[in-house]
Amino acid sequence: MSGSLSPRASLPPLPPLPFVCALGYPAAQAWLQALQAALPEERVVALDTLDADQRAACEVAIVANPQPADLRTLPRLQWVHSVWAGVERLVADLGDTDLRIVRLVDPQLADTMAEAVLAWTLYLHRDMPRYALQQAARQWLAHDGVRAQDRTVSLLGLGALGEASVRRLLAAGFKVRGWSRTPRQMEGVQCHAGDAELPAMLAQTDILVCLLPLTPQTRGIVGAQALAALPAHASLINFARGPIVDDAALRAALDGGRLAHAVLDVFDQEPLPESSWQWAHPAVTVLPHISAPTDRATASAIVAGNIRRWRASGELPQAVDAARGY
Repeated sequence: MSGSLSPRASLPPLPPLPFVCALGYPAAQAWLQALQAALPEERVVALDTLDADQRAACEVAIVANPQPADLRTLPRLQWVHSVWAGVERLVADLGDTDLRIVRLVDPQLADTMAEAVLAWTLYLHRDMPRYALQQAARQWLAHDGVRAQDRTVSLLGLGALGEASVRRLLAAGFKVRGWSRTPRQMEGVQCHAGDAELPAMLAQTDILVCLLPLTPQTRGIVGAQALAALPAHASLINFARGPIVDDAALRAALDGGRLAHAVLDVFDQEPLPESSWQWAHPAVTVLPHISAPTDRATASAIVAGNIRRWRASGELPQAVDAARGY
């Protein structure tokens, strides 16, 4: 949804623009610098530098995993602009309030994710995990390859990240299927929609790539039933959120040899604890949440444009639908 709020362009001087993040966030200063450079007409500051009067003047804040209690110190706050694309935590914390949430929609982020999807799809397609194990065992053994056009890659999620990934996969020659909550049509892609069509897609999938937002409906969607619907020796890439994949069901599928390999960039708990089973499992590749890092320069420019337009006209960019969770 979008809406109009009272513009402040006619009421100089502008109130400070707070950047609100988790305590001890290591990139806080870098974000402050990037945002200030993108918004030279504003005074972008850390929340803890503002006194009560200054906080009372703030109507918009830029946020990175803020504590709800910090936002409550801004009594006139009307909306927040996240510097992340994923906003499930913000929705959980603020979804029952009138505060509007704007998430980051950055074409650079989609392109970076698409690059990662292609890279790790090729990693699985060309049997790199198997050859890495063979190297560790000093084993010289070649295996028959599979042509890209004979490999089906299926995407869970056909939003901006999915669309960009589809283009890369099709260009590399893969057969591509996609699933979304509501029907979509994409050239070159066999599209599926809704719970009823998910098993049929999974049954035709060699590599399953998860790009879904985390919502109550998607939590645990890749569970025992979904994993059992995949052909034997299929593989999984999770670049979405950890809780979308049922951890126990995934481990059982890998231990039983039904699932050939899992590339995991996201986990229920991050950083992944040293005691977690994924670290040592021979059929798991662990990544430290690096599939699509936010580019501070492009993200700051997008945030700046949205805030600048609101200052001038009162028009908000697309806000998160709290009921859907994105």
